[in-house]
Amino acid sequence: MAAIAASLILMASDVPVRAADTVTADDTAKFLAGMRPSFGSPLAALTSDPSWQRHARFFDSAFAQLDQRQLSRIRAWADANLAAPKSTMFYMFSGPDFLYANAFYSKATTYVLSALEPPGTVPDLSKVQRGAVVAALNNVERSLSSILSFSFFITKQMKTDLNAGQISGTLPILYVFLARSGKTIRSVTPATLDETGALHLANEDAGKSPTRGIRITFVGDDGVEKTLYYFSTDLSNSGVKSSGFLQFCATLAPGNSLLKSASYLLHSGNFTTVRNFILANSATIIQDDSGIPLAYYSQKQWRLFPFGRYAGPISKFPSAYQPRYAELFRRAQPIDFGIGYRWRTFETNLLLSVRTNPDEPLTADTTSVAEPPSERPPSPHPKKPPRPPMPIEPQRGGGGLFWFGWGR
Repeated sequence: MAAIAASLILMASDVPVRAADTVTADDTAKFLAGMRPSFGSPLAALTSDPSWQRHARFFDSAFAQLDQRQLSRIRAWADANLAAPKSTMFYMFSGPDFLYANAFYSKATTYVLSALEPPGTVPDLSKVQRGAVVAALNNVERSLSSILSFSFFITKQMKTDLNAGQISGTLPILYVFLARSGKTIRSVTPATLDETGALHLANEDAGKSPTRGIRITFVGDDGVEKTLYYFSTDLSNSGVKSSGFLQFCATLAPGNSLLKSASYLLHSGNFTTVRNFILANSATIIQDDSGIPLAYYSQKQWRLFPFGRYAGPISKFPSAYQPRYAELFRRAQPIDFGIGYRWRTFETNLLLSVRTNPDEPLTADTTSVAEPPSERPPSPHPKKPPRPPMPIEPQRGGGGLFWFGWGR
């Protein structure tokens, strides 16, 4: 056990080293994703193991189906509906969901993702016992079961799976999604933010940094180098007060925002700070109804484009029903993919909000609400949709509705 523990290293260097006996982050990402690592990698020999080959076949099939059913259609929708996107995209309450961040905003060059879960670590798998490697592959599969089916994470299930072995946190999932999105990882570096929002990398002294994360640089087929930040942070009003996270995001603003399967937290008075930040610093916002309530979009500064059908919140959140949202979606355009908690295409809602002047700061009198929250009528209680099948073996599924970073 001591030898295994000693092999746990975070492969994090601004300048990745390549040698015959060195495993790069990109090789590890491909291996975890069921894709062959580079020729000469120490991980190449492990791909002859029947467990890895089964893992590779499973992911080949699962990601091919997901791309056909959702991701390719999201990319087509984004190409048709998003004009001149900003270089930065913000994805609050995201967990490690780079997959959908990239599908909606493939032209971004900086991605900022955030949730409660820590970045975690990934071992040098070439130095880990075979049984531990097999367990790691199985845990990655189980942790991705819900997002491969429904487009959101089940937190309780993922936390159990990714803390059961030698890999942990969000980093291994980010690796899988980057690799399966056709990206080549160039560097992975631990990152922290101080209270002012200043970024500190690797071993830089950040003092008692309240916010820890990871910075990943990567390239796609076009050869453009891009940056992905993931930060473990509390986005509630009390959490963002001293985390420095929003101050850091402000240095990259304005950007585009994605809100999906966010547990309706932005409907709460305990998340007003991050809600106001998103509204003030986004040129476009793509969301389902679990994002920002329609009441907070100024009619003077936002143009709203509804897609799909508003069937109301799922039964776990009956108080989140929005009459104005329902009224808006009576003129919605059709959509050919599912997203969010209402993941079935025929009941999915997607709202694209476009700032009329992204460079004009929001002021108090331009954030007037169309429907004051205190005056919302009582919500109906829509029927809970039937429990869908899981793409992984049924006995591996988690129970209950818990979402990444917030469900408890």
